[in-house]
Amino acid sequence: MNNSFSKYFFNRYVLILIGFGIWMYFFDDNSIRIHNELNDDIEKLESSIDFYKEELAIDKKIIEDHQDPEKLERFARETYQMKKKNEDVYIIEYDSVE
Repeated sequence: MNNSFSKYFFNRYVLILIGFGIWMYFFDDNSIRIHNELNDDIEKLESSIDFYKEELAIDKKIIEDHQDPEKLERFARETYQMKKKNEDVYIIEYDSVE
């Protein structure tokens, strides 16, 4: 059995095939390992595309809401504590610790 194994394993075509496989997996510029890394990067980028599309939809809704002057005024008052002339604004903070 040992003789038949060594007969096929040390055949020059098998050795060339094994060498070619090792070369393609580890050393080639277009190796399988690099392709797997690039595929992982593509998946990450596609998921970030989905995230940014969702954020874009949220921002578009905010922009549409701010087209209405009343909603824009409310946003400015709540977010930036803006006020009209001769108007006092009181900020009430609640103690969340009981």
